[in-house]
Amino acid sequence: MRFGYVFFLSLILYQSGGAQGAFDVIPLGVKGGSDESNLSAYAVAVSGTQRYVCLDAGTIHAGAQRAIDLGLWKNSPTEAIRKNIKGYLISHPHLDHVAGLILNSPDDTSKIIYGLPFCLDVLKEKYFTWKNWANFTNEGEKPFLNKYRYNALHPGVETPLEQTAMTVKAFYLSHSNPGKSTAFLIGHNDAYLLYLGDTGADEIEKSDYLDQLWREVKPLVVSKMLKAIFIEVSFPNEQPEALLFGHLTPTLLMREMHKLNLLTNEKLKKFPIVITHMKPFGDAEERIKQQLKLCNDLDLELIFASQGKILHF
Repeated sequence: MRFGYVFFLSLILYQSGGAQGAFDVIPLGVKGGSDESNLSAYAVAVSGTQRYVCLDAGTIHAGAQRAIDLGLWKNSPTEAIRKNIKGYLISHPHLDHVAGLILNSPDDTSKIIYGLPFCLDVLKEKYFTWKNWANFTNEGEKPFLNKYRYNALHPGVETPLEQTAMTVKAFYLSHSNPGKSTAFLIGHNDAYLLYLGDTGADEIEKSDYLDQLWREVKPLVVSKMLKAIFIEVSFPNEQPEALLFGHLTPTLLMREMHKLNLLTNEKLKKFPIVITHMKPFGDAEERIKQQLKLCNDLDLELIFASQGKILHF
């Protein structure tokens, strides 16, 4: 009788899409340019809940519609955005990472925008201004509409994500040095996800930000508390180094993964790596996928996310 109850409960949880891991992630947008309906935005929540924060916000409305079409969210896209998304974490202020936040702001509800100061300053000075749009926030050009509230993160300091059970730590990345981006380490109890905004390789960026990040997450990989890494591969290997503009190729990604693997005493076998920000020029996406598979000598679990299709970690 006990076995039958457990089996029945497990079946219900599986069918409902909950309790399959520590986190649920709905990719609201996955691409790195051109297709304005599918730009970087990943909604993450504690598994089985509907209290999401959005990691970047390039596309929101079209992604919410896709999530509704797949039965993950309810009502209209606007209502889903208002009710399900509890805050935004912005890695850097390029348009393909903030356009959805800005365009949906008139119909959104009160929320927090989290980011490192360099990123929030651009939102204050360039986007949420009365000459450019309207200031829906609590700082910057007056008058303030006070819909959104800025929360400036301090690097490496754990910060609660309001209206959720999750926390975040932010770390600097180099994005076309001296340009900056951000990595967000999302935590819940003893489980973590690592999301990287746009980033170049240390060797090209003349930086050590990725090396610092790998050393930070090393113990989480070794202890199996880190459940996945979301990291960009924008271009195929044929892209000239001078035209990378602070992005990765399959070869550059694998070099970074080898560094992390060495630090963790070769703990990356079958580790989930979600590939983000592929730029959809011609057959570039297919070439990136093929090249990643060919150079995956660490036997990583490569995941190519689709808009609206939920991921469990």
